[in-house]
Amino acid sequence: MDSKSVKEFIRKEVPDWDDELIATARFKAFSGQKSDWEPKFQFWKNLIVKIARHFGVFIISPPQVKNEWFNRGGLTPLCIDHVLFIMYNEGEITRISDMVGPYNGRITQLFYKVKSLMNRSTMSPESILLEDCLILTTLLKEKADEVIKCLSESHWNSHCVVTRNKFESMCGGQKEGYAVLSYLSGCRKGQYLSTNKKELIEGIKVSLSSAVVSGVSSLDFDTLHLIWTQEKLQQQLDVIDRRWEMSRQSALASLKSGNKKLALRHAKEMKLGTENREKCNSLLNRVEEVLSVIANVESTKQVTGAIQIGARVIKENKISIEEVQLCLEELDESIDSQKQVEKALEPAPSLDMEDEDIEEEFRKLELEIGSGNLKDLNPEAGVSDSEGTDQSLADALLNLKLADDAPGSGSAIQNSGLPAKNKESNSTMLEAA
Repeated sequence: MDSKSVKEFIRKEVPDWDDELIATARFKAFSGQKSDWEPKFQFWKNLIVKIARHFGVFIISPPQVKNEWFNRGGLTPLCIDHVLFIMYNEGEITRISDMVGPYNGRITQLFYKVKSLMNRSTMSPESILLEDCLILTTLLKEKADEVIKCLSESHWNSHCVVTRNKFESMCGGQKEGYAVLSYLSGCRKGQYLSTNKKELIEGIKVSLSSAVVSGVSSLDFDTLHLIWTQEKLQQQLDVIDRRWEMSRQSALASLKSGNKKLALRHAKEMKLGTENREKCNSLLNRVEEVLSVIANVESTKQVTGAIQIGARVIKENKISIEEVQLCLEELDESIDSQKQVEKALEPAPSLDMEDEDIEEEFRKLELEIGSGNLKDLNPEAGVSDSEGTDQSLADALLNLKLADDAPGSGSAIQNSGLPAKNKESNSTMLEAA
């Protein structure tokens, strides 16, 4: 990330960044009680974290932060050293030298922990600006979670083994990989392993669940060797494809220039590259098949272990198979009931109808109300006039046995939708009755 992009982001996040009066107050050194400079400290701390998160980094350089990020026409904040120093004391940033070496043994890691604790007492605001890089611990945790999530999407087991090169590329670089692995090692979620197969092969075993990573086994070393071979073969395929494309372009250029002899030479190189690619691809498929078998065996082993644990629990608690089956059936019934409830609570899908369709349906309803319903009231009268309709409605109301104290009768008649004239005549008839 260049300083120009950072400054553009700062102006978006801080609208009054170019205000001279406000900037002068912000760029001053801390003085007085903590309550006097606490708001200023929070401003700079939050801004540093926002910039790092926006540009996807969790390792920052103190000189770059002071002299490039927050440089305003040659003026730099006089309080940045104190901001970084306070963040360091509060554990919000750490030095890469303070982190436990993830590629060392347990005893060596313990020694580094003691050494880092002794070195923390010698840190000062002036010396922290001399550090090459500092690590934002909050963003480091976010990056570790992101790496685990990415690995979980391509692995089905509770753990996985990857090569060191792939792990570092996922983290964003060698320093970033060192910091993430150091954090995972401290949480016992990651472990470094290496083996010598004519050359040094390094890898990382990562736990993809909430459990700590298990100890390294011989199968992990064999898996690492196969994954390393797979990556090497894939790299070789990429090289062969690039050379084949270069030979093809050269052959076409030679034909256009009339040099058939040189074109034939490039054609032979293309044929040789095709043969090498087939051999390399065949080896790659075999390695992938072995890795797939190993993954299936591990999944089967986990399922078998879960079944054995379940059988042991059933035996210890003296639970019969019939009781377990009954519980499973009840569970299925409750799941079905829950699905039915959720389906019933789903909102009705909206109908995408045109205005003309709605008007047509409305006209049909009007015709049904104007013909069918009135026929039901007086089937022998055919199409009657308003007086016949009034008399039919009056006869229907007279046949109803309405009690004088029936609750809500007034409101029911009021909302019946009859014309005013009909309501008056019906009310008179009711009183007479």
